[in-house]
Amino acid sequence: QVQVVESGGGSVQAGGSLRLSCAVSGFTTSPYYVAWFRQGPGKTRDERVGIAGQYSGGGTTYYDDSVKDRFSISQDNAKNTFYLQMNGMKPEDTGMYYCAALDAYFRPNEFKTAIMQFGRGHGPGYWGQGTRVTVSS
Repeated sequence: QVQVVESGGGSVQAGGSLRLSCAVSGFTTSPYYVAWFRQGPGKTRDERVGIAGQYSGGGTTYYDDSVKDRFSISQDNAKNTFYLQMNGMKPEDTGMYYCAALDAYFRPNEFKTAIMQFGRGHGPGYWGQGTRVTVSS
């Protein structure tokens, strides 16, 4: 059984930093993709925006324009844990953050499309329970 567990959310002031963790276990098909999504206030489950992602085997990464140069992703292979380091945070970064593990059914150059579709509820993968991030001005 696949489990995806996020941790590390909280409240920060604008300009501050947070690091989210995502522990993935039970994924029988490997490598796979891990993606981070933000569900803004008032948005529905099918309006989650993919903001970053990576291939667990390395080499493929994705960053949304809204977080480029501020957020970075990394992984600890020994722990099957992925991290989203968020620096220079802005109030518009506020929301629920979800990690997801996606089956590698697409080509690397289709990663962005796959993330967008998964955020709208399409495609095979597994969601974590989410962690809340609040950035105050």
